[in-house]
Amino acid sequence: MNPQPEVWLRGPLPDYPSALQPIAHAILQAQEEIHRLMEDFPSELLWEKPAGLASPAFHLQHIAGVLNRMATYARAEPLTAVQFAYLKSEGVKNQEFTTAVLIQNLDLYISQFLEVLKQTNPDTLNEFRGVGRAKLPSTVGGLLFHAAEHMQRHFGQLLVTVKVILSEQNKSKPISN
Repeated sequence: MNPQPEVWLRGPLPDYPSALQPIAHAILQAQEEIHRLMEDFPSELLWEKPAGLASPAFHLQHIAGVLNRMATYARAEPLTAVQFAYLKSEGVKNQEFTTAVLIQNLDLYISQFLEVLKQTNPDTLNEFRGVGRAKLPSTVGGLLFHAAEHMQRHFGQLLVTVKVILSEQNKSKPISN
């Protein structure tokens, strides 16, 4: 159990513009919940895909990547070759990744995203931002909100996937007397 209330019920976060507080709250809430969920998750199960679901490793990589890409677009910058390579690698099995490494990577990307959020002038939230090579229409606010919404969505999928994997693991363990 978590003795603290949810992040949004702890009051305003210092250094974030008031218009962006809900985004910061959602990101930080998901981060806390991911940490609790993955605390003792075995690294050897990171690439499991029960019922064809995306693996836990994919969700952890994808959340980090989306935060990074949405922050880049919000700053009106194009994606780099490194970002495209990261996108292409999301979900590609890599036995060198451990749960701790993926969480550490996620925390780094969250920290970077939150810095962008702190530095965002609320007067720019309605400014146009093109997304992707096609420059699909969005706004600074739309991109920042989407990052939080997308993180929440993938946390929900991660939660279900991890619970299914752990449930299957427990069923296959022999019963000891």
